[in-house]
Amino acid sequence: QRGSLPMEYFVRREVLDEARLDEVGQKQTWSTKPSLGERVKESLRCSGQRLKQALLSWVPVLHWLPRYSIRENAVGDLISGCSVGIMHLPQEPGMAYALLASLPPVFGLYTSLYPVLVYFIFGTSRHVSLGTFAVISIMIGSVTERMAPDSNFVVNGTNGTETLDSCCSGRVQSPDSVRPTPSLTGLFQILLGVLRFGFVVTYLSEPLVRGYTTGSACHVCISQLKYLFGISPARFTGPLSLIYTLVDLCKLLPETKVPEVIVSVLALAVLIVVKELNACYRKKLPLPIPIELIVVIAATIITHFCDLGTQYKISVVGEIPSGLKAPLAPDVSLFPQIIGDTIAVAIVGYAINISLGKTFALKYGYKVDSNQELVALGLSNTIGGLFQCYSVTSSLSRSLVQESTGGKTQLAGVVSSIIVLVTVLKLGPLFEDLPKAVLSTIVLVNLKGMFKQFMDVPMLLKSNKVDLLVWLVTFTCTILLNLDLGLAVAIGFSMLTVIFRTQLPTYSILGNVSGTDLYLDTDAYQTAREIPGIKIFRSSATIYYTNAEMYLEALQEKSGIDVGKLLTEKKKRDSKLKRKQKKEKRQAQKEAKRAKKEAEKETADSQTSADEEKGMTCGSGTHSIILDISTTNFVDMVTVKTLKNIFRDFGQVDLDVYLAGGQACVVEQLETANFFSDVPKSKMFVTVHDAVLH
Repeated sequence: QRGSLPMEYFVRREVLDEARLDEVGQKQTWSTKPSLGERVKESLRCSGQRLKQALLSWVPVLHWLPRYSIRENAVGDLISGCSVGIMHLPQEPGMAYALLASLPPVFGLYTSLYPVLVYFIFGTSRHVSLGTFAVISIMIGSVTERMAPDSNFVVNGTNGTETLDSCCSGRVQSPDSVRPTPSLTGLFQILLGVLRFGFVVTYLSEPLVRGYTTGSACHVCISQLKYLFGISPARFTGPLSLIYTLVDLCKLLPETKVPEVIVSVLALAVLIVVKELNACYRKKLPLPIPIELIVVIAATIITHFCDLGTQYKISVVGEIPSGLKAPLAPDVSLFPQIIGDTIAVAIVGYAINISLGKTFALKYGYKVDSNQELVALGLSNTIGGLFQCYSVTSSLSRSLVQESTGGKTQLAGVVSSIIVLVTVLKLGPLFEDLPKAVLSTIVLVNLKGMFKQFMDVPMLLKSNKVDLLVWLVTFTCTILLNLDLGLAVAIGFSMLTVIFRTQLPTYSILGNVSGTDLYLDTDAYQTAREIPGIKIFRSSATIYYTNAEMYLEALQEKSGIDVGKLLTEKKKRDSKLKRKQKKEKRQAQKEAKRAKKEAEKETADSQTSADEEKGMTCGSGTHSIILDISTTNFVDMVTVKTLKNIFRDFGQVDLDVYLAGGQACVVEQLETANFFSDVPKSKMFVTVHDAVLH
């Protein structure tokens, strides 16, 4: 029946235990899985069809580009590519985010060109816009500053020995120190992709990623304040470096350059107002107003013709070379010094990329290959590193623009790259008088989405306390321990929460809902009633070596059956009965008939008293225990031993124990572990209801 009326069904079948299920279901006695040798042989087999499939899998553009529909997709991709290309120039990952990486602004433009073209060939997501993200930029910046410190560089409060001009005075770090980072990051991602390790991102939960990006946004924000105020704070590295930087910024506030502040405030006001107008009228506007580009052009023109850089000492971008650079191999001798940083960049970059890719894939009904995305991202980083790019990932804001303006395929990325290429070849030198304060305001305004993630805290407080703890610990560690070490600690803590959740599961006694075959937690459902004489026990987690002992303790506590106490009392009863039997035997020699009748009567009274006492100890005369193991998805040797001990110990106090709801893989593992050599297979039932009926 459909509609508001409830549906009912009636099933009539025999009660099935696992032994009977094997007969009814005609269980196969041989393995259908190919052996290891057969799998290796199959993987090494080569044919034209397999070669074609492998080629299409590793180079996805060969699969979708020949099927490209110009009529359906060309206009959308062209408009989308132009929109994203315009965003690339002043915003992310163009000139503004290059400053986060402590690199010349032109390197941000290079990063918007080469990796995007590589991803066009090897990527599988149709809507993500590849480039540099603020989080990745600040992670790269920390590597750059450590490898090539300037004159104000401080390591845990100690002045560095190598000196360079300060970033705020118009120069940035040498790119040679950071060139190995994207190459090594890409090699690490390619290796994981080839080894089919795309699943590793599942260990980065959403609260962890959002807490990490929020903490990274705080690093980005603090790093840009020096440009807004025109001051030159010392640079710190290591734990608490963000705190030291913030304290030093406060000390230098009296040295603030008023012209820099005026430029920053004006740029911030214009950006915020127009951004809000874009948000309010996004459905009516065919394209968002490219306010970042407008502000950059206006600020450059005003600074150039008013000569603000010379008259008011406003820090400007400086020389932007035109043309492309020849590829240059990275210095492999620096790899050991940056391997920890590159692993963090690789994991964070991939996590952001695959999460965005799968979001759009789910919305539009196509598939994103997680392993191929690792390879595509790795190749983008490796090849980009040869052309003076830094590490890339997907950007949420650009991806949303690419999707909302009609982008259909990866071809939109090619269009945006052409716009960046024209800028690099011809238009780059026109932006030499652009104030750095303007670029910093663009960065800060575009952090709005990340700072909105603070709203996760009240939401998680209501929904999931453990996820809230992961978010807060990740955010705190990222702030206090820096990006690389903070990520490592956050992942470790997240893993611990998983372990604790399995070690501290919820245990419950189930009761039957009258008239149904439903068995629910008696503490959570009022209509669930325990069946007299039967205790149905369930754990919310898999039973394995870390919680097996707690499982046994919880079983006795929840059921009210103390096996040790019952065994002690049984031994006392048996000892008392034996003494009585011996006494009766001696008396039987004198008064055979009369003593025999009295002995039988006393034995019966003693047994009745023992049964009553056992019933009082069990709580309500329990005679059977049913263990619902439907939540268990694997068993180890400790689990097998624990279950055997439960059957043995409860059996010694005359209580029957049954298993119910075991998955097929669990039954198979129990058979392999010879569990059923000590416990009859008839003691295991398909469902709890089968066990209860039995």
